[in-house]
Amino acid sequence: MTKQTIEAMVEGGKASAGPPLGPALGPLKVNIPDVVAEINEKTKDLAGMKIPVKVTVDTETHKFKVEVGSPPVAALVKKELSLDKGSEEAGKKRVGDLKEEQVKKIARQKFGSDSDAFLNQVKGTCRSMGVTIGEGAVTEEEIQRYEEEKRAEEEAKAAAEAARIAEAPAEEAKPEEVKEEEKPEEVKEEKPEEKKEEAKEEKPKEEKKEEKT
Repeated sequence: MTKQTIEAMVEGGKASAGPPLGPALGPLKVNIPDVVAEINEKTKDLAGMKIPVKVTVDTETHKFKVEVGSPPVAALVKKELSLDKGSEEAGKKRVGDLKEEQVKKIARQKFGSDSDAFLNQVKGTCRSMGVTIGEGAVTEEEIQRYEEEKRAEEEAKAAAEAARIAEAPAEEAKPEEVKEEEKPEEVKEEKPEEKKEEAKEEKPKEEKKEEKT
C-alpha cells in the first residue's frame, strides 16, 4: 500500500479545487470535489481563518483521509470576539471579555477537549491579549478613562524630559582642531647613474658644433 500526503493552508469553509489543493491532488487521481467537500465540512466553524489541512491518499485504492489542524488560540479568541488585534497594554487596557462557555468552546476547537488544563491555556492567552473572563463587556467610560490616563502619562513624560534638558549644562564648545603644517615637498636627489646618462646624451651635440666651425 502506497500513501502520499498533501499539506496545505486553506480558509475555513472555503477550500476549492484550485491552488493549492487541486494541482497537488490531481496526479494522485483522487476525487478532488469529495476532498474539498470534506475539508469545508470540517472547517466551516473556522470561517475567516487560515487552517492547516493534511490529506493522505492511498495511491492504489484512491481513498483519502482528511486531517484538520487548528489555528493558534489567539486567532480563535479574536474570531470569537471579532477583534482585529489584542491589547497593546494587557493589564491596563481591555479589548474584550469572554464568558466561561466561550472559553470552553475555544478549548474544544483547539484541543478537542475542555478539560481544566486546556481551559487554563486559553485563559492564559486571553490575559496576554487584554481579554478578561466573566467581567462584562468593555464600556465607553472604561475606554475614555484609559485614554485620559494614557494622555496624562505621556504629558508627564514630556514634562520630565523638558526639565532634564533645561537642567543639563551647556556643552562646551570644542576647540577647533589645529591643522597639521603642510610638509615641504621632498627634493629628489639624482642618482649618479642618471647623471652619467645625461652627460652621454650631451656629448654628440657638442661634437656637431665643432664640425660646423
